[in-house]
Amino acid sequence: MNTFLSSLKSSLLLTLVLAFVLCGVYPLAVWAGGQLLFRHKANGSLIVDADGTVRGSELLGQSFNGDRYFQSRPSAAGGGYDAGLSSGTNLGPTSQKLADAIKANVEAYRAKNKLSADTPVPADAVTASASGLDPHISPANASLQAARVAKARGLPVDRVRALIAAHTDRRFLGVFGEPGVNVLLLNRALDSLAYETTP
Repeated sequence: MNTFLSSLKSSLLLTLVLAFVLCGVYPLAVWAGGQLLFRHKANGSLIVDADGTVRGSELLGQSFNGDRYFQSRPSAAGGGYDAGLSSGTNLGPTSQKLADAIKANVEAYRAKNKLSADTPVPADAVTASASGLDPHISPANASLQAARVAKARGLPVDRVRALIAAHTDRRFLGVFGEPGVNVLLLNRALDSLAYETTP
């Protein structure tokens, strides 16, 4: 009986110590480290205006309306870019519904950007990401939208292309992943241009 009680006491004590360390000390240490070393990232990479208004996160896509803005890739998350309903379409490569949606998206993309019928359209311009919240588009997608945005804002196309280049994230370590353009940051940079004109 004494052996059982001794083992029970040791087990309970070990459980309490591990709960304190793993459920208290460790999470607090990780939180403190994040706040000290990566404060912006640890707090969601939020984009905040001078007046304190949160405009979004560098990590989450948004939809933009009008020719003055670069368009994000399509989203299947809820009504579009709903972080509470993050998901892809779950349609497979043999799905007729997916094929029809892509065909309609290609036609709409070409019409919006005044492209010829034989202009290749980047895949990210007409398909949703797996999360439905991807904030990036490919440089090729951004390049095809540049003329429309420049015309709507009364800006030289070269100035808009320079902004695209400035907001293009390169491959991680020069090897991993693909270059991407953060649409939210690019559109904010366009809005902040001092010499932009209202169409």
